[in-house]
This record gives sequence, structure tokens and C-alpha cells, in this order.
Amino acid sequence: MATTDVKQPSSPVTQVVAPTSRLKSALANQQLLLLIVWLVMVLGFSLKSPIFFSVDVAGNIFADWGPLVLIALGELIVVISAGIDLSVGANVGFSGVIAAFAMKALTTAGVASTPTLLIGVLVCVVVGSLIGLINALLINYAKLVPFIATLVTLGAASGMSLVLTKGAPIMGGPAGGIMLSVPWIGPFSKPVLVVIVVVAVMWAFLHKARFGRYTYAIGSNAFAARAAGIDVKRHIVKIYMLSGFLAGLAGFFFYLRLGGGAPTSGYGMELDAIAAVVIGGAALAGGVGRVSGTVLGALILTTVTSGLIIVGVDPSWKRVVVAVLIAVAATLQALRKSEGGAS
Repeated sequence: MATTDVKQPSSPVTQVVAPTSRLKSALANQQLLLLIVWLVMVLGFSLKSPIFFSVDVAGNIFADWGPLVLIALGELIVVISAGIDLSVGANVGFSGVIAAFAMKALTTAGVASTPTLLIGVLVCVVVGSLIGLINALLINYAKLVPFIATLVTLGAASGMSLVLTKGAPIMGGPAGGIMLSVPWIGPFSKPVLVVIVVVAVMWAFLHKARFGRYTYAIGSNAFAARAAGIDVKRHIVKIYMLSGFLAGLAGFFFYLRLGGGAPTSGYGMELDAIAAVVIGGAALAGGVGRVSGTVLGALILTTVTSGLIIVGVDPSWKRVVVAVLIAVAATLQALRKSEGGAS
């Protein structure tokens, strides 16, 4: 007698597995969550004050985002390598001040604006890179932990900025420099467009090049990376010099916005940079982090600042909002780590 297979009806449990797994997958994508958070913020602030959804406000947000994302990207590569760079904020101010002195001297000597500005940006990135080199030397050869090494340069750079300027901004550079910060295409000024190009280069550098592979390897396990043939000390020099380079570039961005070099330009920005990195999904233990997450983290921070001001809320509440975002981001990381360990 022939037998036929009887198709059993699928159980309700089986039917909900796929949607549940898709939901978990969506929640695990921190970049997607950050994008949703940012869109909700934009919508909420726009409903509260329609002026928020305007080209002028967007231009201001991106003008604030430009230097912050540069510093945050430098912080990101340091954090991925299981380090920390507390000197980036002081680096911004110091490099901007030194460049301001140089540009003031060139302007007084009658040098044209364009070459003066080009020399100014060169001075900024060179000074910033040298501070990064000092950080790396303190870590590699003085055997200081990154927290202490960069705390040393933070104090030295911020103190020197105040000594050299006596607390006053250094003006007298190219008169047309500040005009570069005016929106050029929509809400984007020329410096912001340059920053977007830098972001794209950093994405390729970190996620597609050998530099990125070495950075993740050192952050995940420095001993194993060394055993695999990676010159860890040499790579740490590259990491901290690149962080300093980006901080110096941010210093020139501030110079263009202010029309001069202020010793307090980057004051406290190391904390905002670390916040952007953590909110973006990077792990302070090292080995984890993406450029896209940091870019969105920085954008969320600048959106919060502008939004609170426009809707008439005390900007001091920004710190509370940032603290909540950091707590949520850290919780998501812990949940993903525990699920990974349990699976």
C-alpha cells in the first residue's frame, strides 16, 4: 500500500522566527539606529520650530559638524587601536594659534591671501602631526599609557596656547579667509565639502586599506598582531600622527570660521569627539568601530546643540542628552557582546 507524506502545518513559533530575526538584525545595525535617531531629532525640532528645517540652520549644523567629525575620526582610529587621545581639543587650539601667527606675519609682509591660507593649513597639519608624534613617543618609549601621555600633551598644548596669546585671539590674517565659511552649495561651505572628501578618504583608509587591518588587529590583540609580523610601535606612531593631523586640520577650520586663531577654539572637544565615537558604536576596549557610525554620532551631537538653542531650551541640556545617548550606545554594545558570547 503506497504511503504519502502528510505536510504538517507550520507552528506559530516557526512563523515568527523570521520577523524576529529581522528585527534583531535591524537593532544590531547601530548605523541604522543612529540614522533613525537623527531623523527623529530633525523631525521633532522642526515640529517644535519650523525654522529648524531651513538651509541656514542646516548650514550652521554642518559648520559645527565639520571640525567635530575631523577630530572624532582621529579619535576613532586611536580608540580602535585600544588607545585614547585626550590632546585633540588642545591640539586644535594650539595648531590654529601657530598658524594664525604665521598668516599674520605673511599678510603684514604683503603676501596674497591664497598662498597665505595654503601655508596656514600646512602649518596647522604639521603642528598637529608633531603633537601626535610626541604622544606616540611618550607611549612607545616613555612607556606611558595613552591616557597619561595624551593628558600631558593636552596640558602642555593648552597652556602654551594661552602663554603665546595671553588669552586673546590672534587676528590680522587674510581678510578673505572668513568668507570661505559662507555656504556655497546649499548648506555646504567649501571647508565642509573638503571635510566630506576627507571623510570618504578616511573610510577607504580604515576599511579598505592595510592601515585599517593593522589598526583593528592591534586593537583586538596587540600581542597577536606583533606575532603576526606587524610593527606595533611604528603603527602606533602612524595612528597618533594621523589623529594629530586631523586635529590640526580642524584647527584651520576654526580659524576660517572665526577669522583668527583663538587659544580656546577646541576647548573640551576631546570629550565631544569621544562621545561621537562611542555613540557611533566604537568600543573603548579596542578593535571595534566604523567611520559611518562616528560621522552620524558627530552629526547627532551638532544637531542636538543647534536644536536646543532654536527651540529655546538651555544648551546645557545637551550634556544630559549626550549622556543618555552614550548610555544607550554602551548598552547596545554590551547586549550584542553578551548575545555573541551566548551563541
